[in-house]
Parts: sequence; C-alpha cells; structure tokens
Amino acid sequence: MKDYLSAIDDVCKESYVDKDRLGCVGASYGGFSVYWLAGHHQKRFKAFIAHDGMFNFEQQYLETEEMWFVNWDLGGAYWEKNNAIAQRSYQNSPHKFVDKWDTPILVIHGEKDYRILASQGMAAFNAAKLRGVPAELLIFPDENHWVLKPQNGILWQRTFFKWLDKWLKTPNAQ
Repeated sequence: MKDYLSAIDDVCKESYVDKDRLGCVGASYGGFSVYWLAGHHQKRFKAFIAHDGMFNFEQQYLETEEMWFVNWDLGGAYWEKNNAIAQRSYQNSPHKFVDKWDTPILVIHGEKDYRILASQGMAAFNAAKLRGVPAELLIFPDENHWVLKPQNGILWQRTFFKWLDKWLKTPNAQ
C-alpha cells in the first residue's frame, strides 16, 4: 500500500496530472486495495471504484467457498491469536478503517462470485452510506468474479465512466 501511495505521489509531480482530480479503481485484489486506501489516502483521491474486493476479512474467512485462498492470503483464521501473520492481516482489514472514509465510492459485485461473496460489497456500501459518504452499489445477480454477459458489460462500462465523470470532471467539462 505504501508503494501505491508513493507511486501516486510521484505521478502527481508530472505537469499533465491534475492532483485535485485523481480517482482510484481496482478489482479483486485491487478492490480490496480500494477499500483499504479509502481509509488511508489522506485526501489524495476524489473518487473510488471497487469491484469484487474483500472488505471485512473476518467475514470473508467464514463465507468463502475456498478455504485455501483465505488461509494463504490471510495466513490463517482470525481466532488464531498466536499466529502473528494472521493477526497482522486481520488488523489491516479495510472495515477497521471506515471511520476515516470520506470520499465517494462505487461498489460493484457479482452475486455468483462464491470466492468473494457479494455481501462483502454490500457491507462496504452500507459502511459508506452509514458514514454519510456518497456511494452507489451495482450488483450483477447473474455474474461471478468477472462480468461476462455483453449487456452487463455495457451497464458496467456506463456506470463506471458515469461515476468517474461525476466526481472527477471539472464542472465546465461536463
């Protein structure tokens, strides 16, 4: 995450970058990254988009259909108090930093994603709304971790770019 922030700070030094209109988007691990950065970006970004990301690691550990991934990615179960790797993972779960969320976020998820359930997206969306952060939720009942159906792809693209336009374009450009 420090690399992400260092990279965006470095890119902002370029003359062609408007540091006052930066967006942060990501899917899967990138979706998790968006949720985590939403609580740590220190006003760098003006809009977020998260697609199929893990938001609450404890919730994720118990609801995924593939335990190998969460054991590998998170280092083990959250109740393993003597497991330093797992404990460090759970201490950095994005849901623990929602108190710092202040930037509009679009959450996208497929209900047939059994690796990272749509409840992760719903939880992130609800957290944003409860914090008073502008948020939208786009759920695809018939998609998994990827959006594969052509009509859904069109909706995904339209929603994605509409969100970025809404929060990142200058009023005169709209």
